[in-house]
Formats: sequence, C-alpha cells, structure tokens
Amino acid sequence: MKKLTEEILYAGNWITLKVLSLSGQDGQIIQWECVERKNRHIGMVILPKLVPSNRIVLIKQYRPAISNYIIGFPAGIAESGDIGQEALRELREETGFIGKITRISPPLKSNPAFIDDYVYVINAEIDETAAPNLLPVQNLGAGEDIEVILVKEDEMLSFLEEQNGQGMEIGIGPWYVYASRSQAL
Repeated sequence: MKKLTEEILYAGNWITLKVLSLSGQDGQIIQWECVERKNRHIGMVILPKLVPSNRIVLIKQYRPAISNYIIGFPAGIAESGDIGQEALRELREETGFIGKITRISPPLKSNPAFIDDYVYVINAEIDETAAPNLLPVQNLGAGEDIEVILVKEDEMLSFLEEQNGQGMEIGIGPWYVYASRSQAL
C-alpha cells in the first residue's frame, strides 16, 4: 500500500479527520478516512485492583459520542512521557484512589484502521486499607461525569452481562479481559 495524497477534511481542538488516497498492490486507488489525534498521541487504560479484597475498580462515564454512559476501566491521555506517573494521576482524578503500578504494556494500537494513537495498558494495585483510600475523593475535570464501581473479580462477567441487559454500554476492555478468562480461546 502506498499513500498518494492526504486531505484534511476537518481540524478541531483534539482531532483531525483526513481522507487518504492509497494505491494498493493491485494498482487500485482507494480512499481511506481516518482520524489523527492532535498534540497528544498516547492513551492509557488502567486496570486497577483493590487489595486485599481483589475487587476491580471500574468507572461509569458519560460519553457524548454515544449519548450514553459506558462502563469501562479508568483511562485518559498522557500529558507527559512518564506513563506510570500519568496513569497514577489519571487513576486519582477519576476514582480518588492512590495506587502503585505493577505492569505497563508496550505501546499498543487499539484501532489502527481508524486512528493513529498509541495506548498503554497499565495494571495497578490499590491498598484499600491505606488512609487515603478509605474515603477516596475524585478530582474530575470540567464536563466529566464519572461514577466509581467496585466489582469482585469473580463476579465481573455476570455484572457486565447484567448491566448490558439493562441497556448500559460496556467498554471493550473489561469484557475482553474477563470474558477471555472465563473460557479457553
């Protein structure tokens, strides 16, 4: 595949919509629409677990693009190159919890057919007996509407199915992580 031209259809504050003209190996010319993030290209998804209870921290967040709430993991855009510190900042802002990072993935592509960004998946542990985590206080940004949900790890799949049955949107992250654990691939 060879890119022939690139045209900007729309440039907003956060994204740019482009149409690419591409030449395939067979010589066919195709038009491909895609989105490019402006300024910040690094996303983070945090998989936080409370210890010792092994409950998983999820969020229910209103997302204007779907005109609904969605249940997923805490997530955000990194403002610096220190992915671990950025993940802890995002975790504290969205959930109020203070944790420690246990694993950071390599940079991953979540939807390369559509958008150019990278996403890191970060595992975090939260000591639920630590004083700051007994009554966590969110620090939400303007326009953020986020509710914290705690679910026992062994009840996650049934919880997600129940919520979906009640009309709640479910993010791919929790479903992928917990549905894949419940059956062999």
